[in-house]
Amino acid sequence: MSHQDQYIDGTAVAVAGAAVLIMGTSGSGKSTLALDLMSRGAELVSDDKVLARRIGEQVVLSAPQTIAGMIEARGVGLLAVRYCEARLKLIVDLDAEETARLPQQTESICGVTFPLIRARGRHRIAGTVMVTLCNDFHPETMSIHQPARDKDRNR
Repeated sequence: MSHQDQYIDGTAVAVAGAAVLIMGTSGSGKSTLALDLMSRGAELVSDDKVLARRIGEQVVLSAPQTIAGMIEARGVGLLAVRYCEARLKLIVDLDAEETARLPQQTESICGVTFPLIRARGRHRIAGTVMVTLCNDFHPETMSIHQPARDKDRNR
């Protein structure tokens, strides 16, 4: 492990190589949100503990070998699932509450800054997370720009 690598208490899932890191205290709903995102097409990166590795200006998330491919479903047990590595794109903090209507929050991991969604009490956040991961999110403006549609590209 290099000096730019760090283990993070959290859970991560990814869509098309773009990962969200879900942070929060034990019982805050990290695995529940991850499972919700996985039911919408996301793939597990890691549950409970995530390895963050800085590569240039990106941070790549992966699972420690001892827990790779396992996620806890409370009241059900451990589930064995497919897993992947992915570059970090977004952070969700289930312990922090957002009071601003149009927030511009960020968090640094391994010295790289990422957009942050404060989500305490927001039980229906999965859709927002999926839209953010699947579109071109610009942390400097905190806005989402949809990719050009095919008909727009031919103009």
